[in-house]
Amino acid sequence: MTEQRTKGLTYAEAGVDIDAGNRLVDMIKPLVRSTARAGAEAEIGGFGGVFDLKRAGFDDPVLIAATDGVGTKVKIAIETGRHGTIGIDLVAMSVNDLVVQGAEPLFFLDYFACGVLRPEIAAEVVAGIAAGCREAGCALIGGETAEMPGLYQPGDYDLAGFAVGAAERGRLLPRGDVVAGDALLGIASSGVHSNGFSLLRKVAERSGARWDEPAPFDPSLTLGEAVLAPTRIYVRSCLAAIRETGAVKALAHITGGGFPDNIPRVLPAGLGARLALTEVPVLPVFRWLAAAGGIAEGEMLRTFNCGIGMVAVVEPAKVDAVAAVLAREGERVVRLGEIVPCPAGAPRVVYDGRLALAD
Repeated sequence: MTEQRTKGLTYAEAGVDIDAGNRLVDMIKPLVRSTARAGAEAEIGGFGGVFDLKRAGFDDPVLIAATDGVGTKVKIAIETGRHGTIGIDLVAMSVNDLVVQGAEPLFFLDYFACGVLRPEIAAEVVAGIAAGCREAGCALIGGETAEMPGLYQPGDYDLAGFAVGAAERGRLLPRGDVVAGDALLGIASSGVHSNGFSLLRKVAERSGARWDEPAPFDPSLTLGEAVLAPTRIYVRSCLAAIRETGAVKALAHITGGGFPDNIPRVLPAGLGARLALTEVPVLPVFRWLAAAGGIAEGEMLRTFNCGIGMVAVVEPAKVDAVAAVLAREGERVVRLGEIVPCPAGAPRVVYDGRLALAD
């Protein structure tokens, strides 16, 4: 009986290395500590993360939660071996969804799933997550690493993130006073962000473009480097505009579904948006996608952000004040359009002009 026990299978022989997981925890502890903020010490190793709302300075807070991943953008990170910024994308996709509700992100948790845990790669991903948390002002207070051989191929991994924010009661967005005539400001994106990558990868495959070759739209970068540009985090700039001007009525994060699906989510019934497409600062990557993939303008508008990552609904008299705060915080801002009446059954978003998709 003793001999049979000594020859029994181990967890490591089944493909799960507990020691590698413990080594990863030790590697990322300094990264996690770097995200500490009022309300959280940002230490890991316990069974759950702790956050003190009172220490964060809230009097009567409402909590808002968001969760997301990065889609098939992670596949490009794996194929190129560039893991350093995909964690920023993970944070951005959730915290941008919090700020559109007027919430300050407080803390973040991540989930890293893989076939074979390589601590160095996982630590590189977590370094990006920590960088995103510092930029958003939230603490990384916990996470989970799951090694699942047989479900994921060796070398593959996937990510999910979970963020919680807070706003004082009565200060949530969208406000209830959005009316026809309100102005729409567009805040520029940093690239493709984290939506539409299944289509982007199909365009690259059909056009013969390779991740390690110069990008057709920017020869100073490889295609992989160019399309992995991390999602812009709008938290600090948008919170500053909300708090300093009191004129931001609503915000829409332009993710999957683009303008036509995301802007109506923050508008009351009976109202829509009229956008001036000529004002959209179309980035070179979107011109390449449209040309190389033969993608129609309507499909571009519903799949990609096309150069605008966030849209703000603003009191008309304070447009300049809001734009000035956003610009001071490093954003490129354009006057994108206005809120208009929308009869029942009519499109909620209508357009003037065309996107500048041709050089």
